[in-house]
Amino acid sequence: MMIQTTILRFCSVLFQSAASCELRPVLAQVPKRLPAGYVIAEVTLKGCAAKPVAFTSSDPDFTVNTDGTIITVRGLEITTKQFSVLVQDENRSDWKVDIILSCKDEKSSSVAHKRTKRRWRPLPFSIIENDSPPFPKELEMISSDSSVNYTVYYQISGQGVTTDPKELFILNKNTGMLSVTRAVDREQYPQFNFIARVFDVSGRETDAFLPITVNVEDKNDNAPEFIGSRFFTVEERCRAGTVIGQVNATDKDQAKTPHTLIKFTLHNATDMFSIDPFTGVITAKTNTLDREAQEKVYVEIEIRDMGGASSGLFSRGTVVITLTDVNDNPPTFKEKLYKAKVQENQENVLVTRIPVEDKDLVNTSNWKALFEVTKGNESGNFRMETDPKTNEGLLYVIKGLDFEKTPLVKLEITARNEVPLVGTDTKWLSVPLELSVGDEDEGPEFNPAILYLKVKENVANGTIIGTYKALDPENKNSNGIKYYKMTDPGNWITVVENTGELKTANTIDRESPLVHKDMYNITIRAVDESKKTGKGMVIIQIEDVNDNMPVILDPDLIMCSKDDMLSSVLVEAVDLDQRPYSTPFIFELGADHDGKWKMKDATESSVVLEQAVALPTGLYSVPLLVKDLQGFGKEQTVNVRVCTCEREENGVGICGARSASSSLGSLGILALVLSGLLLLLLSLLLIFICSTKRDKLYISDDTGTGGMLLKSNTEAPGEEVKDGALLMIPGTEVVDGSLQSGLMESKNVTSASGRYGQQFFQGGGVYNTTTQEFGTEKFYSSGRYDNNLYGNNTLQKLSNRSALDTWKTNGRYLDRKLAYFGDKEEGRYADDLLKTYGHEGMGSPAGSVGCCSNLGEQESVDFLNTLGPKFKPLADVCYTTNRTGN
Repeated sequence: MMIQTTILRFCSVLFQSAASCELRPVLAQVPKRLPAGYVIAEVTLKGCAAKPVAFTSSDPDFTVNTDGTIITVRGLEITTKQFSVLVQDENRSDWKVDIILSCKDEKSSSVAHKRTKRRWRPLPFSIIENDSPPFPKELEMISSDSSVNYTVYYQISGQGVTTDPKELFILNKNTGMLSVTRAVDREQYPQFNFIARVFDVSGRETDAFLPITVNVEDKNDNAPEFIGSRFFTVEERCRAGTVIGQVNATDKDQAKTPHTLIKFTLHNATDMFSIDPFTGVITAKTNTLDREAQEKVYVEIEIRDMGGASSGLFSRGTVVITLTDVNDNPPTFKEKLYKAKVQENQENVLVTRIPVEDKDLVNTSNWKALFEVTKGNESGNFRMETDPKTNEGLLYVIKGLDFEKTPLVKLEITARNEVPLVGTDTKWLSVPLELSVGDEDEGPEFNPAILYLKVKENVANGTIIGTYKALDPENKNSNGIKYYKMTDPGNWITVVENTGELKTANTIDRESPLVHKDMYNITIRAVDESKKTGKGMVIIQIEDVNDNMPVILDPDLIMCSKDDMLSSVLVEAVDLDQRPYSTPFIFELGADHDGKWKMKDATESSVVLEQAVALPTGLYSVPLLVKDLQGFGKEQTVNVRVCTCEREENGVGICGARSASSSLGSLGILALVLSGLLLLLLSLLLIFICSTKRDKLYISDDTGTGGMLLKSNTEAPGEEVKDGALLMIPGTEVVDGSLQSGLMESKNVTSASGRYGQQFFQGGGVYNTTTQEFGTEKFYSSGRYDNNLYGNNTLQKLSNRSALDTWKTNGRYLDRKLAYFGDKEEGRYADDLLKTYGHEGMGSPAGSVGCCSNLGEQESVDFLNTLGPKFKPLADVCYTTNRTGN
């Protein structure tokens, strides 16, 4: 398909505009190398009524001038290229023109003649979508100039031929007639691009391939469709013109044509809403949208193409507009008047429930009610709450009412919501409520409830400072009422029980920590004859008197020595009284001052003490007279230490190391002397203890009976415990050389027959240690010590009489004991009761101490191994003593 006779390289441009306004593509053959500014072609809208006003190239390598001329922006080299130019007319309609560039090489073979006109025909063309049968339909004839010199045949390939949709286009290879075989849907295939080739009988291609573009012309065969959400919300009572939402629609037909120009139309609710016919924006038409009347509005909308023309296709759909709640309805009361009843003096009780109705959305801030007592609650007797479940108002009495004062209470209850009202002129509503107060027998009441009294401090005890009486609210008198204190932190006041007079009982001190802001509180209780009580408070306002003198805060001061300069120090004083009994203070040097000091820069509560002459370091006592404004004061001593200061902390000098050493020297010496004396005293005490021949060793007694052991260096029984000298009577034993004897003491003796337990005389007393049995009763003695009846004198006499060695003598003493019990009065037995303690008799793990007095084997200490843990320390001592003696 190339002409072989040309020598120079050139390209021809073919341009064709349709006679009608339906533009066809531009086919242009250009040189392979294009310089910048090369003119390709010209685009016009010939055949169209509108005039083009703007051109836009889709390829950045090309630009279009205002007259439609296509030129290159930069130099480039091409083989084939395709792009489009967007043309906008004066009616703001957009049209697209396809530009197809192809290149022809200058080295062509020689032919019989030379032609510079078009090489192929036809130009790009269009088909109508969904065209009606019959098929196939002939479209265009394809012909190449090479057919003049050769016997040729044609072939096509590409989209619609060899690729999907396959075999849509067919070509008569001999004649070049192009046909379409079936209807085409533009919405699926808006354009087809394929190529045509020409061959001679030998199969050699005789011309360059031809790109063929087939445009599918749109047909209005698709109705508009809704896209996106069709559910919108808007507040009720919104302003007219409020944008609610936008309805979106689409049309599958060709864009920017009448086939896709959609118009929106409302079919109902036109009194509430309006819609823009071409944008689909829905707006509120009125400000009276009411959720309580209709919460959801179903709006039917029609969308029609062809700009709404009757010939246009259309669809209909429903848009749901939900009205959201605003607080445009106040709570309303169900009754015009509410009545309730409550007993007087009741507190924190529910009086009544007040129901309300609210048309707003339930369980929202627009619906939830808040109640308030707007009239009749000046004394704060009432409280309103809301039941969260029923939205009812709950009226509580929090302070008791008085029937005698107000038998009927008139209230006004106002109900409101948690948020303000909007979009309406309606105000919050109120309702009257009558509350009847029931009468009860009440306790006395103080009037006033708080009594204020002014009292000077330090008033004499017994002074009447006031009277605080209570009245019976029923009969309005105070007969039979008694008064008592409930609280009085300092016990300063007494209350006369019958009259309510308040008297001072102790000194009233304004400066006491019990006083707060010059006031002291006590509470009084009044009790009537029916035992009902009332309570009142007395606040005593204490007036100050001049009972405190100024006192120097810190009498020990440090003055820093400053070489040859005269040093000074600040002296501050304080007075617990108030003006005019305190500041400003008067500072004077005492009568006995030595003339070495002077004062300056006095303020209300301080003065500067300065050296009159230079003083060496040391401690000085300076007498100062400090008086208050009334001249009440005394002379005080200030101890000033003059030293060399190494630093200051918070304005106070700190003496240096030398001064500190000298000040602490006397104390250190005193501490050393006292320590030496203490050590000496301890040494003497230890020497005294160690030199003692006999001392007492106390043995731990787990049972609480107590006991002590006399340490002895005796290696064997002494002369005082010889067998012949022992007094052996029933109930006696010898332990460690000492005579142990016992006599039973009992409060009740029921039988002459009985068994007496072991008893011991030691140190002039009687100890009962074991079980006592008389008749059928058993008694446990606890160890009674009696130093009067049978003391050391009695034992001495018994030991010196040999007649006691017989049972007869023993019986005589027993009879005397029994006679002693029988002759005394009944009160006597309180001194002779048996007392129980942990004894060594039956059941005791320690056994009896009698084992220690066995004289049969005096030299053996084996029995010590058999003693229980109670006598373990005794056993250890005896064993050690015996081993040392041996």
